[in-house]
Formats: sequence, structure tokens, C-alpha cells
Amino acid sequence: MAEPFEIDAVIANDLLAGTFPGNLGIELLEVADRSVRARLVVDERHLHGGGYVHGGCWVAFADTVAAWGTMRLLGGNAGFTTGELKMNVFTAAVPGDELVGTGEALHVGGRTQVWEVRVHRLRDGVERLAANFTCTQHILS
Repeated sequence: MAEPFEIDAVIANDLLAGTFPGNLGIELLEVADRSVRARLVVDERHLHGGGYVHGGCWVAFADTVAAWGTMRLLGGNAGFTTGELKMNVFTAAVPGDELVGTGEALHVGGRTQVWEVRVHRLRDGVERLAANFTCTQHILS
């Protein structure tokens, strides 16, 4: 396995500026060798017409968490792309809610990585598991 890429939450947040996840307001809190934490404070840009967080926003948030974990473990000049993903959303989120995603590497191989991201919703001081995401990252040489 390659040496971990020296990246942390500060570097990741700087690199997010001006990108799709950065424009969504995703903030990395921790980037470690096999785990990542991030948050997203829900506002109007994250909603569908019914006033709740859009399914694509849930996926973009969780996939971003997994992506930074993948990137840290790549080392060298390899790239990656998400090859497969699955998202289960258990509850809705509205403006003012805070989503916190915690990603964990389930498999780190030479050609693939598999990540799980659990997303918790914080509302009025109450934390609830809101979604679960898994993805396979294909490593590109």
C-alpha cells in the first residue's frame, strides 16, 4: 500500500474552495488514514421543491466524505473515481439542521477502496442517524 498523502482537514477545506462540494458548504472536520468527518449546515441551496434536503445533496455530501478518505490513502500520483454507490436516507432534513458524516474505510486494496459513511442529523440538540452510504472507489493509475 502507498504511503498516505499528507492531507488534513485544513488542506482539504482549502482545496474544496470553488468546487462543487465547496459551493455546497461541505466542511471537513477531520481527515485521518482510515476515517473522515465532515459537516454540512442545511440551507435553501440544499433543498428540493418540497422544502427538504434533495437526494442528490445527501449523496454529494457522503460521497465527498468518502472521497477525501480515498485521496488520503492513495499516495503517489494515482487518481480514483466512484464506481458504485448506495445511499439509504432514514429521515428528512430542513434548513438549520446540521448533517455530520463519519466515513470509515471498509476495504483498502490496490485497485479498489470501499467506504461507509454514516450521516447523523443534529436538530435542537438531538442527534439521529439520518442516512447510510457505501461506495466502491476504483483506483486509477
